[in-house]
Amino acid sequence: MPTSAPPVRAPGAERSMSNSRAAPSEGERDSWLKWAALGIGVGAGGASLLVTATAALAAYFARRVVTPARVREQDLPILAVIRDGMNLQVVLPVTAETTVQGTYSLFFDGGAGHAVIGGIRSYVPREGTVTRDVLRVSGSDLAHAARGWWSSAVFAGPEDVGLTAEDVTIDLPVGPSPAWLFRAEPALSTWAIMVHGRGATRNEGLRAVRTAHDLGLNSLVVSYRNDGEAPAAGDGRYGLGATEWPDVEAAIDFAVAHGAKDVVLFGYSMGGAISLQVADHSRQRNIILALVLDAPVINWVDVLAHQAELNKIPAAAGRYGQLMLSHPLGRRLTGLAAPVDLKSMDWVSRAVELRTPTLIIHSVDDDFVPYGPSAELATRNPEMVTFEPFSHALHTKEWNVEPERWDALVAAWLKPRLGRYDLPHGTEPAD
Repeated sequence: MPTSAPPVRAPGAERSMSNSRAAPSEGERDSWLKWAALGIGVGAGGASLLVTATAALAAYFARRVVTPARVREQDLPILAVIRDGMNLQVVLPVTAETTVQGTYSLFFDGGAGHAVIGGIRSYVPREGTVTRDVLRVSGSDLAHAARGWWSSAVFAGPEDVGLTAEDVTIDLPVGPSPAWLFRAEPALSTWAIMVHGRGATRNEGLRAVRTAHDLGLNSLVVSYRNDGEAPAAGDGRYGLGATEWPDVEAAIDFAVAHGAKDVVLFGYSMGGAISLQVADHSRQRNIILALVLDAPVINWVDVLAHQAELNKIPAAAGRYGQLMLSHPLGRRLTGLAAPVDLKSMDWVSRAVELRTPTLIIHSVDDDFVPYGPSAELATRNPEMVTFEPFSHALHTKEWNVEPERWDALVAAWLKPRLGRYDLPHGTEPAD
């Protein structure tokens, strides 16, 4: 079978370092509201029809951003499963994700089945197929699966990490929520708290547990409102970090009640935005020792504009969708209980206000959350922010592409900052 190497995009070739987009002015926002009201009210004539269509598309876009998916779509066909002696291989369609080297998960059978997918065996552009190694399968028979979904969450549950986990419950403002607690032996008084991203669950944070454990950190892998495990909020909508951060504050309270003196927050994608909000607003912010952010949302305006472009939504509709999310008049259309203050979550503009040491790991080939704001934040606040770019990895898949590098970077950056409560007076942690 003819085989060729999968394509590799030139790092950063498709977007600038800053990835900046101008936010609408106050006058522009008022203008959009007036024109939308006119279009919806009149509903006739070319201009009003155009505005009505724009408003409808903007409302659809805004609702999609803040509405959790109830069922995970099995959008990846499984074309064939090949047995080669004791080894398995799977044949998949060529996609932007299936042709990137690394280790990933393929969930199938509605999530009951889980396969860890390894390296590429063959890539046939003419046929549109890629064959990859299957490293292990659990839960269901992959040979009988027709469809599944691709994931960066290599560990389906705590048993895959190889460390003992305790099931614990954290009392969130919205109700009791499950979490996993991994204890290190011996343990420092610093705890790690793993915060997953939008549309993911707590297993996304499991890949960092071994690194934290080796540093002597107890790890708390948490869920938060609307993620399908924790209770839903009253409006059933994501707040993009603005409403979820009190849930992480409750996790910090749990850690402190069980002996933690300070914490490190690990945040993935929207979990990064949540972690930044905790560091900004929480009454516990003084005991946040550091942030480790993987592909974080640093500026929602930038991300939403990028998502509108990816989904071929006109720029005008994308901007109006942002306005619907952030203006009180948009609540009827978005379903949000309160508007989301996107400006307050623009950490590029607020760079000097970030006073928590922060490590950002972000791929320059991230196709979902552009890396530019991460790099720009580090440029504007080099005292607090360290930016480590990866390449080839797609969104939150830096660890999947280079796990040894990811682990080593995090360990080397965190180690000098740890142990301030666990060492004799006047000593420093060893490098």
